[in-house]
Amino acid sequence: MTAEDDQLRQAFARVRDEVGKAVVGQGGAVSGLIIALLANGHVLLEGVPGVAKTLLVRALSTALALDTKRVQFTPDLMPGDVTGSVVFDPATAQFEFREGPVFTNILLADEINRTPPKTQSALLEAMEERQVSVDGVSHPLPAPFIVAATQNPIEYEGTYPLPEAQLDRFLLKVTLPLPERDAELEVLRRHSAGFDPRSLATAGVTPVIGATEIAAARAAVTRVGARDDVLGYVVDLARATRLSPSVRLGVSPRGATALLAAAKAWAWLSGYDAITPDHVKAMAVSVWRHRIQLRPEAELEQVTPDAILQSILQQVQVPI
Repeated sequence: MTAEDDQLRQAFARVRDEVGKAVVGQGGAVSGLIIALLANGHVLLEGVPGVAKTLLVRALSTALALDTKRVQFTPDLMPGDVTGSVVFDPATAQFEFREGPVFTNILLADEINRTPPKTQSALLEAMEERQVSVDGVSHPLPAPFIVAATQNPIEYEGTYPLPEAQLDRFLLKVTLPLPERDAELEVLRRHSAGFDPRSLATAGVTPVIGATEIAAARAAVTRVGARDDVLGYVVDLARATRLSPSVRLGVSPRGATALLAAAKAWAWLSGYDAITPDHVKAMAVSVWRHRIQLRPEAELEQVTPDAILQSILQQVQVPI
């Protein structure tokens, strides 16, 4: 690791501190968003209403000096409302493309499962290719670009489950739990002292780094090494999900590469030159919990993907 790497890691530690000025008790979700950013991936945030999913994304974008836009996904939302559309300009008597909210650095797709599949699929090209195509013309998105999508796990009426192809585009699925008592007490203290979640300025959240430093950190992450036996460990874990009697659809090769990318980002943040099995194990559940489909009988027995993955992590031999 170089001195520049150390400075960048320290900067990301300060980013976490800045986000902590606005969000209490969600350190795992903050780490997940930073890892996704470093690995050039997207994040699905799942939690009940009121656990600061939206505030978390807004605070992170402020600390990173990145542009962010929020789209409230509703049943009547159209694809053009997200990507943009071609409109006629009477002043010039010409058609021109007007960018949608997807043209940003961090797109907050709020309650993404409340919009129909047609609109959900409008994000696929943006998430995979980092561009939007309208009328045969491709428009590149800003760099960096990530989607932070939220969904409510307890409401099913009026929702449209994300198709497997789109779920596979999310690097991580991060669950935001209800805070512990001490954390919830701190939330109330801050609100009592005048904190306004609609104004991050009241919390004192300030920019720490920008797009240039993020690009340098991403380049450093790609230089993190991986021994063949650790790569084999990732493959063995992926194959074990396909052989599990409770799983109807296991992890694909793309899921295996996603775990490798996330493990590299976590290893770099932890100060390692190469990933270890511990980095793989630390990221496996978050990267794979939304990529496996359970058999109906397993769902009836209330088996969860997290439980299956934890069992696989205990059973598959770890390289020495």
